[in-house]
Amino acid sequence: MANVGPVIDVPAVVRGKALAVGAGQWLDDLPELIAAVSRDWAIRVGRPYPDPTEAYVAMAVLSDGTPAVLKLTVPRSGNHVAHEAAVLRLTAGDGCVRLLREDVSRGALLLERLGQPLSSLGLPFDARQEVLCGTASRVWRPAPGCGLPTGADKARWLADFITRTWEDLDRPCSERAVTYALDCAAARLAAFDEERALLVHGDVHQWNTLRAGKGFKLVDPDGLLAEAEYDLGVLMREDPDELMTGDPRDRARWLGRRCGLDATSIWEWGTVERVSTGLLCTQVGLQPVGRAMLTAAEYVADYA
Repeated sequence: MANVGPVIDVPAVVRGKALAVGAGQWLDDLPELIAAVSRDWAIRVGRPYPDPTEAYVAMAVLSDGTPAVLKLTVPRSGNHVAHEAAVLRLTAGDGCVRLLREDVSRGALLLERLGQPLSSLGLPFDARQEVLCGTASRVWRPAPGCGLPTGADKARWLADFITRTWEDLDRPCSERAVTYALDCAAARLAAFDEERALLVHGDVHQWNTLRAGKGFKLVDPDGLLAEAEYDLGVLMREDPDELMTGDPRDRARWLGRRCGLDATSIWEWGTVERVSTGLLCTQVGLQPVGRAMLTAAEYVADYA
């Protein structure tokens, strides 16, 4: 089938991410990559989505007219695309977007096209939390031997990332906030229990949660074998302004009650995720999000 060439308009945050990880050549080669994948998979690629942070994501159409989405991930160290594909195969469309095609060597995934993100629906905070908890819990399932990183691996990686990036960015938040986050990472590392570990999404938030019929599905899984509290820790990281309107531990307590999980574990993962993501956003120029998360990290450290 004839291919309609896409408009190569890379979002500024994706461009910044690529440059930050030394993937400038990937940006230069992106038009050829899109053309090659389009030809190999017999798809038409249309306009890109404006808001991804770590991939070029564009509308696509299959040869039979089925709408889809093409995702080309910024190359970096690790097996991120392979892990994402593994999660999508394991969930098979239940809780996560359905995977249609994959080419891990080229960082390419072809996905079912979903509807609007939760972030665009104007729901109040409490209603969003209900949707996020319900959608995340559909992903949680035993998956022994699937080859994904563990919660212990993630705790080590996050601690190393925080330490290095805080120094590289000339310490954009206090040492007190960083030390507390590292203490929480150490606590989650020590608590890792392989027998309790489940498949978790790893990045549950309102921009990764899209309409799917009458419900929702998650996109962009990081993929871990970890305690389910990890996903709720990401919800502790999000909505930093709301977190600072009172006792921030109240959110962890509510999430724990809602999902029958441990509030302390949720709190600790949230502390680590808040600092690491605030530093990452600062690194790639995603502001004011980065500043808001680091400001919340300072506030949270007062409750240590």
